[in-house]
Amino acid sequence: MTKTRKNYSERKISEYNRFRKYFYWLITKVFYMLRFKLVYRLEVQGRENVPKDNQYIVCPNHLSTLDPPLIGAVMPRPVSFMAKEELFNNIFMRWWLNWLGAFAVNREKLAVSTIKTAKSISKTNWVLGLFPQGSRKPAGTIADISKGFATLAKATKCGILPVGIIGTEEFKFRPFSGKIVVKIGELIPYDENLDMMVEEWIRAIEKLTGFKYVGV
Repeated sequence: MTKTRKNYSERKISEYNRFRKYFYWLITKVFYMLRFKLVYRLEVQGRENVPKDNQYIVCPNHLSTLDPPLIGAVMPRPVSFMAKEELFNNIFMRWWLNWLGAFAVNREKLAVSTIKTAKSISKTNWVLGLFPQGSRKPAGTIADISKGFATLAKATKCGILPVGIIGTEEFKFRPFSGKIVVKIGELIPYDENLDMMVEEWIRAIEKLTGFKYVGV
């Protein structure tokens, strides 16, 4: 009998249990936070802008593979990130991402399962996280923005929390040799006008990072 492969694009509320939360806390709040403080001299600004509830989607700019654990380390609630489905083809990455609460997404189109998972997350003590740029971009520019994050904000009635990341593109190993700054902006309320939400996110990231929007 052929074993049915688990669908990693749709997550249930029950999956965001205390065991996954403990694992997430250990990896992000201890292991990665220690690295960020000792190697990168991490600086976080705007913590007061984080809502007290979980009715928001964390939307940072994207520079490197350090960005997801960085956001996990600085945000008060665990963040369930959308990850490209190709990553789940690797057995180790599938296990790693699964235990960190991430779920698979098709970057070409917004599937029904993605919307269902986003709604499930909003009913837990986790928050949804995604990168509107989709993939990593060079420092200094903001490009290739997808409207998917605005669509999910509208579908879940969650605000968008813009987060500016500076410095993760420079991989460092020696103690105190790098510098990372995370700037948390003011919440962007969800709106029926998707283009307006996208525009507000772009302007917020420009202000937070000093990067320039260059379109496609």
